[in-house]
Amino acid sequence: MQTKKILIVSHAHPKFSKGGGEIAAYNMYQELNRQGYDTYFLAAHNNEKAHHGHTPFSVINEKEILFFMSSFDYFLQTSYNKITAWKDFRKLLEMIQPDIIHFHHYIHLGLEKIREAHRYKEKRGNVKIILTLHEYIAICANNGQMVKRDTDALCYASNYVDCSKCFPDKNPTDFFMRDIYIKSFFELVDHFISPSHFLIQRYIDWGLNRENFLMFENGQVPVEGFHKSKKTLGKSKKRATFAYFGQINIYKGLDILLEALDYLDKSRLKHLRLHIHGSGIENQPEVFQKKIKTYFKKYKENIIFFGNYEIEELPDFMENVDWVIVPSSWWENSPLVIQEAFKFGRPMIVSDIGGMAEKVIDGKNGLHFKVRNPRSLAEKLTQAISDIELYDKLYDGISEPLTIEESIWEHLGVYKDENN
Repeated sequence: MQTKKILIVSHAHPKFSKGGGEIAAYNMYQELNRQGYDTYFLAAHNNEKAHHGHTPFSVINEKEILFFMSSFDYFLQTSYNKITAWKDFRKLLEMIQPDIIHFHHYIHLGLEKIREAHRYKEKRGNVKIILTLHEYIAICANNGQMVKRDTDALCYASNYVDCSKCFPDKNPTDFFMRDIYIKSFFELVDHFISPSHFLIQRYIDWGLNRENFLMFENGQVPVEGFHKSKKTLGKSKKRATFAYFGQINIYKGLDILLEALDYLDKSRLKHLRLHIHGSGIENQPEVFQKKIKTYFKKYKENIIFFGNYEIEELPDFMENVDWVIVPSSWWENSPLVIQEAFKFGRPMIVSDIGGMAEKVIDGKNGLHFKVRNPRSLAEKLTQAISDIELYDKLYDGISEPLTIEESIWEHLGVYKDENN
């Protein structure tokens, strides 16, 4: 295995984007190289400044390659530029000669890359194609959210008629053909990897075979100062400092968290402090932006907005909070912030659906509240502030999350297996 080459393919590079999928892919690339495996990282981007015109490729270093993709069909997850999608990617594979091609997404890249990888495999032989699924975009054309666009209701399964209602310019047949099209590429994949059992079940319900799936957590990269420890209890003798980490958008539930403050008793609210770490609000609908900013002003005595952050800053930020909240209004898969919080010993308060409910066990290492229900969340905030013994119990119930080194060991078992 030491002599084999690995190509990690990502829909973005953390240099330009800070989403969980690209971070997980890049962490794998770095750890594989650290362990001595000859590994390359290919990431899609649309940054004109990093594009050289005569070729879609540019480099950050000899093993980190950027792939310029300027036009994309998000309904079919395919590139409009077929020369780039096929010919240029084919040349790259022939140049690198990877034995393992591990896709961490296909959005921005195009599903055609999987077919080109398969053609390369047929020509060269003894090549594995692996796809890590980070969300549900193959199942749901609405950005993979599995949320209805017209009513904002949660979807429990794809349905051609219901899907066409989200996209008035499409009909049920379009979604039937979309399914067939995407699955034709997925048939070329040797193994699917998911960070949660919940996501696996969604794809099985959609029609994929359970036998092709493996559940591997996203491993945590060691960060200096990152270890499990309790925040020093203040003079109030209450665990009343909460934190939100992540993107600020209409699906992440920050608005629900802020609404929950309206339902808190004044005797509890006076102790509460909410630290908000995240960015992206400027890209959201104006109504949403206005709502968030109104709440920031209303509860300015309780809220501290820190803005964007780097992972190196997490130890300091985590040290100053008691609880971490993930109030997402969609299913999620395996939010990195859950593992980051557990690494530092912070109990979680999360929505009671999807990957959040799977990763956080209610009453053991965190608390669940009814998804999209600010009153239910307020009840959990009140419980968290009032019950010191509960905090200690949940703290003791937190297990150390998987490390990136341990995650690589799991992946190497698949990479090395000559029989599958």
